[in-house]
Amino acid sequence: MVRTRPGLATEAVHAGQTPDPATGAIMTPVYLTSTYVQESPGKHKGFDYARTAHPTRLALERNLAALEGGRFGLCFSSGMAAASTVVSALSAGDHVLCGNDVYGGTYRVFTEVFRRFGISFSFADTTDLAAVRRAMTARTRLVWVESPSNPLLKITDLSALALLAHERGARLAVDNTFATPCLQRPLGLGTDVVVHSTTKYLGGHSDVVGGAIVTNDEALHQELKFLQNSVGAIPGPLDCFLVLRGTKTLPLRMERHCRNALEIAKRLERRHDVRRVHYPGLKSHAGHALAKRQMRGFGGMISFELRGGLKRAFRMASRTRVFSLAESLGGVESLIGHPATMTHGSIPRPERFKSGLSDELIRLSVGIEDVEDLIRDLDQAIRASK
Repeated sequence: MVRTRPGLATEAVHAGQTPDPATGAIMTPVYLTSTYVQESPGKHKGFDYARTAHPTRLALERNLAALEGGRFGLCFSSGMAAASTVVSALSAGDHVLCGNDVYGGTYRVFTEVFRRFGISFSFADTTDLAAVRRAMTARTRLVWVESPSNPLLKITDLSALALLAHERGARLAVDNTFATPCLQRPLGLGTDVVVHSTTKYLGGHSDVVGGAIVTNDEALHQELKFLQNSVGAIPGPLDCFLVLRGTKTLPLRMERHCRNALEIAKRLERRHDVRRVHYPGLKSHAGHALAKRQMRGFGGMISFELRGGLKRAFRMASRTRVFSLAESLGGVESLIGHPATMTHGSIPRPERFKSGLSDELIRLSVGIEDVEDLIRDLDQAIRASK
């Protein structure tokens, strides 16, 4: 079969970007401007005000759309700004069904911000389609899911969930931050919206905060673009440049993230002092077979439960030397975190327990360092935590 479009690695480097017509610069310029001169009132070169449209941002939006196999991309000042824009397209009285294992900031903005505007939310295990059916109502307009989820790495059948959502007249939005388009393209599985925190793997160097939305639905794109301009939660030009720089190496980095994480997960699973390892690349993972069908790799995120309770988990997370104890994920450096007190601290403890998020759970964002150095670091930290 003849390939009709470039491969992902080629698109990562070139999509949405052409040499600067004025100078021939191969890198997309950082246009530090807030406004543009018009030839006459209403007649311009496609740009009038930088909140509405910006050439550096436009290059990134086109790049991310191509990577996700989508037609339209929109970029935002953070992942939460992107998520909030999707929900802002709803109206009072609408219902959102959300996966019960999601980033704590997503749970917080849904329950503590948007509920105040008359939008209702409920949470269900999206790996169980029967549970999803029971949780949906006649007012459900949006289903929101992470796959792999944060922090338990649950895998949802996106094709089946898309069919169910559409049968009920709802859209399906997928937060694809953990997988990235290198490992999973939800739009090709029937979903309506893909959301990213570009802060994470897409930027990849822990030096920028941003978010993105990609869709194939032109009407929805226009609605979201209206909100992007009206609300104004846009990224600055340098932020866009940094994410564009990051996407160029995304396929290379994801290969190393995946390889390192799989080896570490296997080593952790063999330890007697580790109760359970959550990583879809392990055959013991409940979603392993689905992940093999749905994804092109298993990602760089691992979570595990260390025997010995909360205090031991605290000690272990504080004693690593190569892994840094920090929020966030997806950078070239390895990070370790304690979700219950860090990334998911805004979720009430009873709700965390319902989803299976225990107090002793530890989350790893596995970087691109030499894997043996990472394994030795985890070994010494676990020993020191006894």
